[in-house]
Amino acid sequence: MLRKIAYIVARIAAAFIMGQTLYFKFTGSPESMYIFNMVGMEPWGRWLIGILELIASILLLIPRTAWAGGILAVGLMVGAIGMHLTILGIEIMEDKGQLFYYALIVFLSGLFVVVHNKDKILTEVLPKIIGKK
Repeated sequence: MLRKIAYIVARIAAAFIMGQTLYFKFTGSPESMYIFNMVGMEPWGRWLIGILELIASILLLIPRTAWAGGILAVGLMVGAIGMHLTILGIEIMEDKGQLFYYALIVFLSGLFVVVHNKDKILTEVLPKIIGKK
């Protein structure tokens, strides 16, 4: 029962955090523009990442597709965390590391969702992808 509650909380937390940042990406807030300028991906990367985070958020909220949202969220956050650690730094524009910590929370939540669905991924999803039933 506790694992089921943790699974639901992880899905909602990841979706909420990514969803909440969409406003800043899609409106071109100074922080978002600064980040994507620093990594050489402004404006196309800001829009692309925003769209992918929107898709991941929606997939996470639908029980049947949560595994896919988890995989997408993990991939996106590996990129975000990597950018923080190599180019941006932990703190961006005096945010005290808030965006970095949000990325860590989404990464860990997405990873929990993927691990929770590993049997489904291995027995149902992968066989369909590689063409074996």
